[in-house]
Amino acid sequence: MTCAASAKVDFGQNLPINSPIRAQFKKTSDQKKLTRLLVAHSRILAHGGSRSGKTFEFVRAICVRAMKAAGSRHLITRFHFRDAKIAVFMDTLPKVMAVCFPELKEGVNFWYNKTDYFLKFQNGSEIWIGGLDDKERVDKILGLEYTTIYFNESSQISFHAIETALTRLAQKTILKNKVYFDCNPPTKSHWLYLYFFKKLNPVTKLPHPYPDLYAELQMNPEGNRANLPDDYIEVELGSLSERKRKRFKEGAWLDDLEGALWKRAWIDNNRVVTHPELRRIVISIDPAVTSNSNSNATGITVQGIDTRNPAPHFYVIADRTVESATPMEWGNAAINAFHEFKADLMVGEVNNGGELVERNIKAIDPNIPFKMVHASRGKIIRAEPIANLYEQGRVHHVGELPELEDEQCSYSPQMEEEGKNSPNHLDACVWGVTVLSGGTTGQFRAAGRKMESKT
Repeated sequence: MTCAASAKVDFGQNLPINSPIRAQFKKTSDQKKLTRLLVAHSRILAHGGSRSGKTFEFVRAICVRAMKAAGSRHLITRFHFRDAKIAVFMDTLPKVMAVCFPELKEGVNFWYNKTDYFLKFQNGSEIWIGGLDDKERVDKILGLEYTTIYFNESSQISFHAIETALTRLAQKTILKNKVYFDCNPPTKSHWLYLYFFKKLNPVTKLPHPYPDLYAELQMNPEGNRANLPDDYIEVELGSLSERKRKRFKEGAWLDDLEGALWKRAWIDNNRVVTHPELRRIVISIDPAVTSNSNSNATGITVQGIDTRNPAPHFYVIADRTVESATPMEWGNAAINAFHEFKADLMVGEVNNGGELVERNIKAIDPNIPFKMVHASRGKIIRAEPIANLYEQGRVHHVGELPELEDEQCSYSPQMEEEGKNSPNHLDACVWGVTVLSGGTTGQFRAAGRKMESKT
């Protein structure tokens, strides 16, 4: 199968029909459908379950475009640069080059720049790898113009960041400028659903002036079965919880759960790419009592407060929750987060091993300021005032925190009454924002350390 052509070099036209390398790549039916959409439209969303071939086909298409237009520049970006570097630059892109373009030789026909993270072809075209979570990196990649921009895992990126990046879709080449998106579907309140299914601007809610430019395609792992491990779909995806199974196996766009305290729109509408300078940062822990394979996770989240506005705003910076971890493992995860984010305080719940949490943390690092918090009410009652802050637009997630957000939007009073699994991500986040929002000065001093303002 011929994968690409170039004005300068006849890439791949003379491979023998029975080439064993050529036989490694055969488009799935869904990938063929996606290819047709890429020709006919300029804004395309591929959405669906995990490991369905979305990323591979988009990267392949960008390589083809780069080889067709000498000197063209293309951007593949995710929210986190480290994820783009690992998942795309170090994994998918080399696989695409090896499988689809085996006749091209690294160091002869193309080169990897491992300092600025781009691939350069013999004809001068470049494919840049970016992240929208680091200001220095954003300034570098958005200082250039592109003819293709691909937002990989786009549900993790705010629409504000998307709009900013699209201002750089401005390179003039022989190609028509195009934008690619992919995602595992979140809920129908997400901006992507409005953008591609309702064909509305997520901010103004006005219809797109050129709706025919937009197209979407569902791609699920069943369509990519030939390229997956034998038991991946049934065992790995089939064993997920119902809502995750619908998202990652069936590729379904979900409705908000009836009765859940959080609505997805509250999170999506206030999501940010970066946070301002914060006055206080707290690491919160909701510990698992045991560490075997049936244990709950140990919730570990990072929150901060900005008090420069009349009403304080809160930023959920990271979710470092660990599964089936020993006390040493989750203790180190929490302490690493404390130092990484230059936090001021660590908190843990008394009712669920809080005294053990403090002893565990102090045994690893005795200099960590720690405060025990006491749960005198149920999870839902504790969570209600924090959910109210979200509804007011005063809590912002920095990027997407999928596990936390799934718990927030799927845990209801009924689930608490039925004794469903503890929402550890949610509990940790609630404790963190509660401490920051409830008389922080006294609480920080109670930890035995007077904090100076970070502003």
